[in-house]
Amino acid sequence: MAITDWRIELIHLPVADVERAKHFYVDTIGFTLDHDHQMGPDLRFVQITPQGSACSFTIGTGLTDMEPGSLKGIQVVVPSAADALEHLRGKGVEASDVDDQPWGRFVYFTDPDGNAWVLQELVVPS
Repeated sequence: MAITDWRIELIHLPVADVERAKHFYVDTIGFTLDHDHQMGPDLRFVQITPQGSACSFTIGTGLTDMEPGSLKGIQVVVPSAADALEHLRGKGVEASDVDDQPWGRFVYFTDPDGNAWVLQELVVPS
């Protein structure tokens, strides 16, 4: 049987402090909080989703062996790099200036643990 429909829908994001990360992603950046369940003393599942994304992220305890801050290069496509930068800085998030490249316009930032994000505005080649 051929596999024809592969979708990335959930990525574990390693964080040291779940409440701090939840505040950063939901209250500061504006991601949607989908779930927050404590399923035992060592297992907490918090699912967050960027607006319009088919892929969600989980933060929590007991979910991954990755070191907090070790996820680098999470790339998200945005309609406008300039608008995304304005949004982030308006919320107090440190972010790079827009990096204009022939293949896209990029903004870089990290979460409080050091997980690195790349926001990309797609550029149509001329």
